[in-house]
Amino acid sequence: MNIALKTVFRPLGHTELLKDGSVTPRGFEIEYEDVPVLIQAFRRMVRNLEFDVCELAFTTYLCAKSHGKPFTAIPVFPARVFHHGAILYNTKAGIRNPKDLEGRTVGVHRGYTVTTGVWARSILEHEYGVDLKKVTWLLSGDEHVEEFRPPANVVPVERGKKLEDMLAAREIPAAINIELDHPDVKPLIPNPKEAGFEALRTRGHYPINHTVVVKDELLNAHPNLATDLFDAFVAAKRPYVEQLKKDQIASPSKTDQTYKRVMDITGADPLPYGVRPNRQMIEAVMQYAGEQGILARSFTMEDLFAPGTLDLVG
Repeated sequence: MNIALKTVFRPLGHTELLKDGSVTPRGFEIEYEDVPVLIQAFRRMVRNLEFDVCELAFTTYLCAKSHGKPFTAIPVFPARVFHHGAILYNTKAGIRNPKDLEGRTVGVHRGYTVTTGVWARSILEHEYGVDLKKVTWLLSGDEHVEEFRPPANVVPVERGKKLEDMLAAREIPAAINIELDHPDVKPLIPNPKEAGFEALRTRGHYPINHTVVVKDELLNAHPNLATDLFDAFVAAKRPYVEQLKKDQIASPSKTDQTYKRVMDITGADPLPYGVRPNRQMIEAVMQYAGEQGILARSFTMEDLFAPGTLDLVG
């Protein structure tokens, strides 16, 4: 009898066959739990270990790992996002370029360790020369990993206030990872969508947002589970990638359109799994998390990914 794995991931084209049971890891079955707001699953996994297998934001995973949470990733990366458009600013707040954020207070949606925030701040620092330590980061929420303590220039928003209202009213000049339709609010980086694709084209910048983690007790009890799960995620992805390649997705979402554009630029699978094709981005996000005061040390790939999966590519 197969062992049921209580599992959460976002149901998209490349995971749908896992959700409906068409693809299963050998000797196991996916007991899919629908969590419509995926970040709630992140918190439940990090704080209460509620799932056997869980999609998890990558920086949340790094932070959890540094605090000894008993789960380990497989090198499956089911969400990739460009973040040049994540930084919004008020055009009447006296900001002419990203360097003008120094000495100001910038909003951050939810916690400081949110992966989108890490990537967006890295763009400000490494592409535009912003000294992140000269910015006060104003958080709208708390961290998934309760034990994490942010740097001194990270502060919570005043109770009852919303970043969106503060940005519209110019109480803050900019914010990361919020949505706001307001005539004075625009992306700080011009033409951000194309800026992301240009970063991919010129230097291979293709941020990882999520990975997949498995409880250590299960990995220890079932030595082949990690590789079998990896193979299952790869098998579920293949038909989707073929559909993308042949333009056979009837009503492509924005996510589908992004992955198709990536495929057109790179000529390759837009969702590569495995350490080898993703090492540059894994090392980059660890570097940025360290620079931003989230990680005290880097990890080796052996630290981060389950035994038997380091050489897998799919």
